[in-house]
Amino acid sequence: MKTLLTGGAGYIGTHTAVELLQNGHEVVIYDNFSNSHPEAVRRVEKITGQKIKTVQGDVREQSTLEAAIREHSIDSVVHLAGKKAVGESVAHPVDYFDNNVNGTLVLLRAMQATGLRKLVFSSSATVYGVPQYLPYDEAHPTSAMNPYGRSKLMVEEILSDLYHSDPSWSLAVLRYFNPIGAHSSGWIGEDPAGIPNNLLPYIAQVAVGRRDAVQVFGSDYPTPDGTGVRDYIHVMDLARGHVKALEKLQSQQSPELLTLNLGTGQGHSVLDVIHAFEAACKKTIPYVLADRRPGDLASYYAAPHAAQQTLGWQAQYDLTTMCADAWRWQSQNPNGYLS
Repeated sequence: MKTLLTGGAGYIGTHTAVELLQNGHEVVIYDNFSNSHPEAVRRVEKITGQKIKTVQGDVREQSTLEAAIREHSIDSVVHLAGKKAVGESVAHPVDYFDNNVNGTLVLLRAMQATGLRKLVFSSSATVYGVPQYLPYDEAHPTSAMNPYGRSKLMVEEILSDLYHSDPSWSLAVLRYFNPIGAHSSGWIGEDPAGIPNNLLPYIAQVAVGRRDAVQVFGSDYPTPDGTGVRDYIHVMDLARGHVKALEKLQSQQSPELLTLNLGTGQGHSVLDVIHAFEAACKKTIPYVLADRRPGDLASYYAAPHAAQQTLGWQAQYDLTTMCADAWRWQSQNPNGYLS
């Protein structure tokens, strides 16, 4: 099986590439390197001992996609290319809809033109919106609260309409919770451009002295310590979920549309994560309590049972391991891939 990994040089993409290669899949990485680095691909090659074909291109370039699919005899796609910062999406919604929604439409046209019908799509728990109950299961109503979440929900609806109009498609929609951590080698990890939008890379950059303190947005939520609670999942568990989903699509006698949560089913607060990282790096992480951010939720976490039943997948790593692996990556690469 030869898989095109759009956004394959990014944080989730590189870890998914490792897992695919180590499970006998061939991988072609497709990336425009707007928020990633070619060094990340070289390090995946180092981890796996395999040379990786890489195509530099934007997911909105149909001719480039079609050429890559034909030249490399691609038979499945894992679609990870997309913008992913909630705050940035509020400030620049047109960019998010163009990249995430239009980019997926262009990819689907390229797949139609080349006869390709197997796709695993990177969605998000943000499609659920304000919890009507917890944990979120796949039957929970969807209602995204920001342009990023809406872009993911729009694509989910497009894929559903596509499948019902043409059931020759095999589609898996994976709703991520909060990926953190890094490969246990310390060679690849999360290396965001500019100021990190996510909690863990910000904590890690404070730990190596690149930033002064972590801002904790909201300390008066109705949670055990007043800070927001999220379902953090190790990026390698997430990567395994993609492999399992792809193999499920390949093994099915008839095409299908799967929609599955990928999470641990456990919630941890912001302070829980800070303290776990302190234990990993053996340093005190300074933090400042700040006001809530508009649109942030008090708490959410996954019901992961459907993925276990459908794919035979469940998360293996705990928060201690997630933080230890993230610290190994950051301490060995204090300036990310530019170190």
